[in-house]
Amino acid sequence: MRNLLAVLMMSLALAVLCCCEKDPKDPSGSPSIDSIRIKKEVANTFVKRQKRSSLYERYLEYYKSPMEQMHERCENYPPCDYLSDQIGFYTAYNRFFGRY
Repeated sequence: MRNLLAVLMMSLALAVLCCCEKDPKDPSGSPSIDSIRIKKEVANTFVKRQKRSSLYERYLEYYKSPMEQMHERCENYPPCDYLSDQIGFYTAYNRFFGRY
């Protein structure tokens, strides 16, 4: 909670500094649109977006299912890949790599 409050306070302080900065070229004192806007790269340095994913989704990013591993093994071996297009994956995998 304190970290969130600190980030919020820092972003508000930066926003105040950006908006209240006086331009020496502008005698009226009103900030122009160019002086208020900041680049996306600069804004992203202090504001990080959290991923909206569950623990299960993160697990799936790192580990593949056994069936997907078998498909990749067959795809990386050209005779098995060719035969899987002709007679189906299960039969081709059994012929080259044995029982799954």
